[in-house]
Amino acid sequence: MSRKKKFVINDLMIESYAAEGKTIARHNEKVIFVEGAVPGDVANVFVYKNKKDWAEARVNQITKYSENRVEPFCEHFGICGGCKWQMLPYELQLQYKEQQVKDQLRRIGHVAVGEYLPIKGSALTELYRNKLEFTFSTKQYITSEELNNGESFEKNVVGFHAPKLFDKVIDIEKCHLQNEPTNAIRNYIRAFAHKNNITFYDIKNHVGLLRTMMIRFSSLNETMVNIVFGEDDQSSILMVMNAVKEKFPSIHSLNYTINLKMNDSIYDQEVICFSGEAFIHEKLEDFIFKISPKSFFQTNPTQAEELYKITRAFADLKGDEILYDLYCGTGSIGIFLSKNAKTIIGVETIEDAIEDAKLNAKNNGLENTSFYAGDVIKICNDSFFAKHGKPDVVVIDPPRAGCHEKLIEKLLEIKAPTIVYVSCNPATQARDLQLLSKEYMITKSQAVDMFPHTHHVENVVQLKLAALAQ
Repeated sequence: MSRKKKFVINDLMIESYAAEGKTIARHNEKVIFVEGAVPGDVANVFVYKNKKDWAEARVNQITKYSENRVEPFCEHFGICGGCKWQMLPYELQLQYKEQQVKDQLRRIGHVAVGEYLPIKGSALTELYRNKLEFTFSTKQYITSEELNNGESFEKNVVGFHAPKLFDKVIDIEKCHLQNEPTNAIRNYIRAFAHKNNITFYDIKNHVGLLRTMMIRFSSLNETMVNIVFGEDDQSSILMVMNAVKEKFPSIHSLNYTINLKMNDSIYDQEVICFSGEAFIHEKLEDFIFKISPKSFFQTNPTQAEELYKITRAFADLKGDEILYDLYCGTGSIGIFLSKNAKTIIGVETIEDAIEDAKLNAKNNGLENTSFYAGDVIKICNDSFFAKHGKPDVVVIDPPRAGCHEKLIEKLLEIKAPTIVYVSCNPATQARDLQLLSKEYMITKSQAVDMFPHTHHVENVVQLKLAALAQ
């Protein structure tokens, strides 16, 4: 292959699936990682990164479609980056995700796994999310064809950020990932703003009233809305909030936030409850959880229940164990496992999440749980374990970056008989498992599909202390 940095390869056969939603092809004995194709496609691809042994490319044109393709169900497919695998039958999505987990544990972690259990697919492949976040923008995303036809970027829109374009937003009419009234609320606010000359946010100049919006819809049919405003214009804010309240009286929790910062995060901003309650409820098995606007909670509650069932099975609790739930968030995993353990100790960095965890434990009548706010690697020291007892089981559910190396070192030091590692990123999980394999055997692994039509996959691994297994 040419060592030119950028060029086109015509009629390239796509052979198989790689990680992170990419596929694999080969050209002149070099591996090509291709975006926008499925195995079996023949495509003209644009190579934008060319290394000695591999290259990265994206599809310019499909010249022959794979027999495995199905018709996407969403009008925004191919533009919106949220559900890139709609063209794949769901059974193939599961097959590729399961293979991704195995490949990463083997190739990155170089660990032996005692048993791979079949991937747990999602019962719902549409309308499965309980949370969506939308962006208001003065700049719409348009295709090259629309641009050539004279369409302008300048338009007030609300939807999702276009992939890899921070300042362009795709105007979404219907999203198939969340139940109504989500689409009705978003489309009403857009129309109301247009009619009443309410400004949309200009992300480059940091001006404009309507900035972002979060909508939650729980399995108990409760709706939460938090509208984020980029300016402190009380008369306009009240106009919007009163209009939404009047149009959608069934909203259980209607809130707003004024965010004058340069970034969109609101974890350090005040959320004002405009009407209704400051929370909604979600149910997993017999447990009821209160969720506030800034709470983290699994966005696919039906599948979260399945994920937690697997975690509970891997924890192999007999009823007399001390269980540590690290990176516990709002305490949902620890609470879900609480009936089967003697004591649950949860640790999480975000203070608001810990307050939610304490409240959820109290509301579910639990007396065997304790939750602590702070950095996991700072809190989980010798004195903390001495005070609360040495763990029999440790559950870890870290962010995508995986566990801090110091926590891995502490886990190797305290030698809990069982560790259950729940991961949203099998690549970093594999890296951590390699470190933990100094003292532990990886006995079971089971992938869980939380997000159909995306390449994302969760994985649960059971580790047993090797010294006890011998």
